[in-house]
Amino acid sequence: MKVLNPTGQSKKMFCSLVFMLAAVLAFSQQTPFTSAEARALNASGTQTAQSARAFQEFRRGVQAYYRGAFNDAILQFEKALSYLPNENLILDWLGKSYYRSGIEGAALQQWQFASDNGYGGLLLKNQIEIVRERRITDNAYQTSVKYTEAGSFGGYNGDVMVFSQPISVLPESDGSVWVLAYGSNELVKIDINGLVVNRVNVPLVGFDRPMDMIRSRDGNILVSESAGDRISMFNARGGFIKSFGEKGIGVGQMVGPQYLAEDDSGNVYVTDFGNARVDVFDKEGKGLFYFGGKTAEFAGLKAPTGIAYAGGEICVADAVTGAVYRFDTAGNYTGLLCKEKSFVKPESMKQWGGYIVVCDKNHVYSVDVSTGAVYENVNTGNAPSRVTCAVPDANGNVLVSDVVSNEVYIMAKMSELIGGLFVQIERVDASAFPKVTLEVKVENRHRQSIVGLKDVNFLVTERKGTVQDLKYEGAAFANEIADVTLVIDRSVSTSRHREELESAVREIAASMKGAGTVRVISASAMPILEYTGSPSGIEKFSASALKNPPSSDVRLDSALRLAVNGLITAEKKRAIIYLTDGEVSQTAFSNYSLSDLSAYLNNNSVSMAVVTLSSRSPAREIRYLTEHTNGNEYYVYRSQGLSDVMKDILAIPSGMYRLSYTSVLTKEYGQAYLPVEVESYLMNRSGRAETGYFAPLD
Repeated sequence: MKVLNPTGQSKKMFCSLVFMLAAVLAFSQQTPFTSAEARALNASGTQTAQSARAFQEFRRGVQAYYRGAFNDAILQFEKALSYLPNENLILDWLGKSYYRSGIEGAALQQWQFASDNGYGGLLLKNQIEIVRERRITDNAYQTSVKYTEAGSFGGYNGDVMVFSQPISVLPESDGSVWVLAYGSNELVKIDINGLVVNRVNVPLVGFDRPMDMIRSRDGNILVSESAGDRISMFNARGGFIKSFGEKGIGVGQMVGPQYLAEDDSGNVYVTDFGNARVDVFDKEGKGLFYFGGKTAEFAGLKAPTGIAYAGGEICVADAVTGAVYRFDTAGNYTGLLCKEKSFVKPESMKQWGGYIVVCDKNHVYSVDVSTGAVYENVNTGNAPSRVTCAVPDANGNVLVSDVVSNEVYIMAKMSELIGGLFVQIERVDASAFPKVTLEVKVENRHRQSIVGLKDVNFLVTERKGTVQDLKYEGAAFANEIADVTLVIDRSVSTSRHREELESAVREIAASMKGAGTVRVISASAMPILEYTGSPSGIEKFSASALKNPPSSDVRLDSALRLAVNGLITAEKKRAIIYLTDGEVSQTAFSNYSLSDLSAYLNNNSVSMAVVTLSSRSPAREIRYLTEHTNGNEYYVYRSQGLSDVMKDILAIPSGMYRLSYTSVLTKEYGQAYLPVEVESYLMNRSGRAETGYFAPLD
């Protein structure tokens, strides 16, 4: 037989055949598929060809998924399934793509098929359970839910004192917490793993029996000192600024100040136990007036303790009567919130949504601000206990200080402890293989992001083996830049508010201070992308520049889908701001349901805020989307302006983390499906995710 030496075009064809043969051989050795058909590569040629075609479509689908092109990924995985029906790994990835597309019903169906085939084990079953539960519940504060201890920060670490008699706690957005220690007269900052990162004291004189602390609207920390008869002010980092107030019975004077609250104007209210009243200061610390004495309508406070600003009123607890009284911000008595003997010895009260959280000896209760109904949430048991402060943290827990047990409890819902954390590997970047970068999202069972995790909270493995050079690259909760998309309602009714629209867009753009990317989408029968670029480019926005004319047919669902599409690969802090007069058309949600839209937003970490251009409240459909995506409502001409819109977006917790490592796996010319696993740990809770990726082709 004569062997030809290939040259020219023949040589190119020969090299291509060699490469294809190598790829097929690599596939034959590295196929991730588990079905009998996929494994039977030594059977008929038809089955081998079917498996090879399925593998190539599967590879394209994985790549599309990591690009954020979820619709393309769905098409590729469905093609792969047409060659290998019921292949479990493809079903799993198809479910992932449906999930990220917001079509959770279809995702659950694919995952259930795979689970019924024996694939995924307990990890997949838990994932199915969590997603199903999320579809019928939300992350709102639930009054009837009991919280149980998930962990604690103790006053002693061995023989070393960390703090003594914690009396108040103040959570930070990064998962850390300030602990105010009555016994050791100090302010201690502790990270999510219980490590002390800062200690604060008042210069020269030090704290004198501190009682309570709050964060003021300007970001400063206010601390009341019961024996010092003053209030001390610190910046957000714990740096001392000044103290105000003094001992006495006059305006601006106190005897034994205890608990603090602040109203919308920045005025500070403090319960004055010695004078049996409430003292009021302005935001600079100047005494304004006091109230709570006996009047014709009110018998007078006897032992005021906890205080909270909620529902536009000041609510004050009394340790003698066990009642909670309501006053307006001028100090006029307006009635009872909770009748006498509702509590035994109430202490601090903190506002949480539409409720006030009240500490009472060894119990924590929540009080409905609108009805006064009382619900028990925490019971520390029969052991010696005195809880003095309970506040929600950034991770959906309740932090409870106990001065008797000398601990700060981290209380969580029982379902959270049983189900653990929900961990997802959202993106794998292997473009610089063997260096691999992961974007990992960590949440609890109710979609709430888990923030504050460090490198010690993660374990990354490949085929259950420890990886090399694992590095914690950063976390999105620390980001100070957000990308936003402005969706402008082009309905006929909204078009009548041209001046309000232009004012809102310009103010929001200016508040971004040139940071991040802004997109503008006009919502009509067909949404149009009007602008993409720097916020400075729309600081002189004019409604006349919009291409979409006013219409009676506004398909809001299509506009929101387009907006999310553009944000999937944007900054990790991202949001939609909907500008509207508050109404919706009959066809607003004809293509996608509200549940699918909220799932699409949540599953891609996009929040939705609404700016109303008229004084009417937004339609219930719009409110549903904002309430279920960590968004807020704003009126264009509200007294505070719209600069807080971006501040609120940046303050939304983000549980996205970036990790990198060096892979020890062989990529087989880029044809091998390489597995990776991530576990996340936080106290006695954990979660796990498994996925895979392809290295670049050689």
